[in-house]
Amino acid sequence: MTENAGQTASRLVSLDAFRGATIALMVLVNNAGSGRDSYPQLEHAAWHGWTITDTVFPSFLWIVGVAITLSLGKRLAGGTSKSRLMAQVARRAAVLFVFGLAVYAYPNFDLGTQRILGVLQRIAICYLIAAAIYLFTGVRGQILWIVGLFAAYWMMMTLIPVPGYGPGRLDVEGNFAHYIDRLVLGAHNYANTRTWDPEGVVSTLPAIATALFGVLAGQILRLRRGLAERTTWLFVAGTVLLAAGLICTAWLPINKKLWTDSFALFMAGLDFIVFAIFAWFIDGLGWHKPARPMVIFGLNAIALYMISEGLAELLDAVRVNGAGGKTSLQAYIYRAWFAPLASPPNASLLYSLAFVAVVYAAAYGLYRRGWFLRV
Repeated sequence: MTENAGQTASRLVSLDAFRGATIALMVLVNNAGSGRDSYPQLEHAAWHGWTITDTVFPSFLWIVGVAITLSLGKRLAGGTSKSRLMAQVARRAAVLFVFGLAVYAYPNFDLGTQRILGVLQRIAICYLIAAAIYLFTGVRGQILWIVGLFAAYWMMMTLIPVPGYGPGRLDVEGNFAHYIDRLVLGAHNYANTRTWDPEGVVSTLPAIATALFGVLAGQILRLRRGLAERTTWLFVAGTVLLAAGLICTAWLPINKKLWTDSFALFMAGLDFIVFAIFAWFIDGLGWHKPARPMVIFGLNAIALYMISEGLAELLDAVRVNGAGGKTSLQAYIYRAWFAPLASPPNASLLYSLAFVAVVYAAAYGLYRRGWFLRV
């Protein structure tokens, strides 16, 4: 193993690989051949608890936080002013938010029910706020912000009464976060739930803390220490956060749809540990060639998210003649090409893997041409 204590964190190939692995997992779990037949781990937890699918979004936000520290930290060291960096962050956040609106507008473009919040919108909000906190505070301030966000969210969810339900309810209908979504977003909630949004208003508070955990991970990566020492610190931090997340389930259970404090802590712990493994093997032991497919995915994450979501919407929107009459092109492809090959869960997984392969083909084409979407 070759290691240079002066190696800058911005040169870590592992971060692109970790981002790519996350986007590949997202494409896999978002595009089942048959949702009712999928393996449970390839679906979100119904309510409390977690599956591997629930790790995808917090990992994205955590990576955003890491990138904030590495990118903005390097530019601050190069003499760029904080005000100029903040203006660029605001522009990027606005572009991301608009991209998110476009994803949910297609293909119906119904402004009356246009989803306002969503995946890219939450990333944009968390990026904007976490970047501002990074630029104008130090490590101690960032930790205090995390504690403050967790405390504010916990107090809202447990102490503020919801009309008709009272305080402290954590079921789907009676919790404070969903009450605010019904009140503020109304018809502009997530179409599948109608009255609340999994990327809603109040639950964005602990999601910002998730990005700030990434910021802190970036602080560790920027230390002028050997890679072995930095990965050790990542492991230690991850272990502490995992334990803290499990302890906090006594007050708020792990729940992705509510993005509870325990969920944010636990998922951040997983990210610290998994990324430390990536960094050790890819940058420490030099496993660059095996990681290349993940890196290719990771270099165009936003573009691939847009491509995968657009393709999925297109396959659902196009109607064709099937055995039972008109059906979506997605259902027709699944039933004609994949369902006969294996048991329902495995056939659904094969469809998902084929979808990932198609998106990877797009990623590889963009990579070969040197086309990278920079927001």
